[in-house]
Amino acid sequence: MAEIDLEKTAREMIRNGTWVFKDGTFYQAIWLSTGRVGIVAYDGDFHFPGDWGRRERKEARDMLPFVLGLDTDLDSFYAEIGDSPFAFLIDEFYGLTVPAAPSPYQALVEVVAQQQVSFEFAQRTIRNLVKLAGEPVGGIYAFPRPERIVSLSEEGLKKVKLGYRAGYIKGLTELYLSGKLDLELWDWGAEEAVKYLTKFRGIGKWTAELFLAYGLRKNVYPAGDLGLRRGIAKIFGKSVKEVKEKDVREVIEPYGKWKGLLAFYVLCYDRKTELERKKR
Repeated sequence: MAEIDLEKTAREMIRNGTWVFKDGTFYQAIWLSTGRVGIVAYDGDFHFPGDWGRRERKEARDMLPFVLGLDTDLDSFYAEIGDSPFAFLIDEFYGLTVPAAPSPYQALVEVVAQQQVSFEFAQRTIRNLVKLAGEPVGGIYAFPRPERIVSLSEEGLKKVKLGYRAGYIKGLTELYLSGKLDLELWDWGAEEAVKYLTKFRGIGKWTAELFLAYGLRKNVYPAGDLGLRRGIAKIFGKSVKEVKEKDVREVIEPYGKWKGLLAFYVLCYDRKTELERKKR
């Protein structure tokens, strides 16, 4: 039985300063619905601050499996792709699951911050934002609350190198706090949700699809993503210019309920090979 590899999964998470993996244990700083903040740890068992009550522990116990994808049936996924051109990805990333954000709001901010920049650059800006506006706890930070983000000026947000994305994040946060932007789209179909989200300034199709995958664990993927197109191109021996969004969908869609996870593995393959190329 394929077990979740915490280290591999953590390695693919956004290095935003809200979590750390050390000596086989994953630590995540989180906000609770009670307004309290603390660190929950997982090493195969859950570990909580000693002063947390039963309700707080349950909330954290529900949240961390969502973040780490602990309920992913990797055996079924590997069986699905075992006889496909993607079979080599099993050995390449055995035990890897798709990480998710602890909250839809965090997911939206982090996805918008990734628009039109490299993943490495986006990680730095997100980490800068977390250090600027997050809540320090135990050497890491809980992600900034929307109330804190909206209290910052657009110029203040730009200091963390968000550029024009600062205006999008501030504007979307204001809409979210006013109730005009609903991020709790758990029961919505993907197509309906994309249509709704793209009505808002700062959210295009790529952003909407990535948000649904990263924030709500919907079985979707941003088919127009450069890294995903480039990964498909490498696997099928094409140039990236030859691989359009429709080509990505033609290749990925047949995998049904596993298409989102497969797309993530392809994206991770592209990141790994690009990193190796840059080191040469």
